[in-house]
Amino acid sequence: MPSCQEAGIHGNAPLKKFSKVSASSLQAALCALIFFGVIGFGSATAASAQDAPKPQLPTQASPSPAARPPDGQAPSASVPPKPVAIYNLLQKKSIVFPDIAYSTERLSTGQKFELFVDGSVSVDAVTWAALGSAVGQAVNSPTGFGQEWGAYGKRFGADLARESSSEFFGTFLLASTLHEDPRFYAEVNPKFFHAVKYSAQHIFIMRNDDGHEVFAWSRLVGPAMAEGLANVYWPDRNRTVGDTLFRYGLDLASRMGGNMLREYWPVVLAKISHTRRPGYEHN
Repeated sequence: MPSCQEAGIHGNAPLKKFSKVSASSLQAALCALIFFGVIGFGSATAASAQDAPKPQLPTQASPSPAARPPDGQAPSASVPPKPVAIYNLLQKKSIVFPDIAYSTERLSTGQKFELFVDGSVSVDAVTWAALGSAVGQAVNSPTGFGQEWGAYGKRFGADLARESSSEFFGTFLLASTLHEDPRFYAEVNPKFFHAVKYSAQHIFIMRNDDGHEVFAWSRLVGPAMAEGLANVYWPDRNRTVGDTLFRYGLDLASRMGGNMLREYWPVVLAKISHTRRPGYEHN
């Protein structure tokens, strides 16, 4: 949002007007998000009611299974042990990367909504918003926020809102409607160059609810919708088509970097825990 000096605003009355404009812009963004949410939830619920979940066949390929048998029950011989062991180190959903798949079980619409909420407040989301806002503050980007006291808070709030919107549209709304699996299936002990290739590919490829690889519509369209919504609360001078496309490009680039971190997160966690589980062994 442009500073008072930049807009040529002086005195208390214009400041009140400025606050009202900011409040109305935020209210419009929230109303739009709620509106899309109601439509999306209704569409996803109707779609899931028409299409009953299809059980996965035991012969289906599962590149990164992470389900483990119930307590006290020996693992089945047909379950690949290495992926199971490394993901068992997580024990539960990661607060750092909630979208890392720790189970091959099909997600319901409600579970995708929970994943959207978890991803919006995850350590990953908050850290990226904090770092991105710091860089933006240093280089004065977007210029409409300025660099006075409080500008960092505006950038941080806007970045968190963009991340939350992207999670809402991609992880919940589109993934539910299109029956796509928004989770990331990390590999076991990935080689660096293979991990780079895998991370880049899985910007454009993801699994659907049946376990097949499909074009990642939700991962590509979700951020685009979020950046379109961001223009409601983004500074006036930075709402051009070029600025929007530039932010969208940064979203995709950061997604690849995030995929790399997700690839190595289970490995890092294993190193930190100093724990060697059955089946977790180096190739």
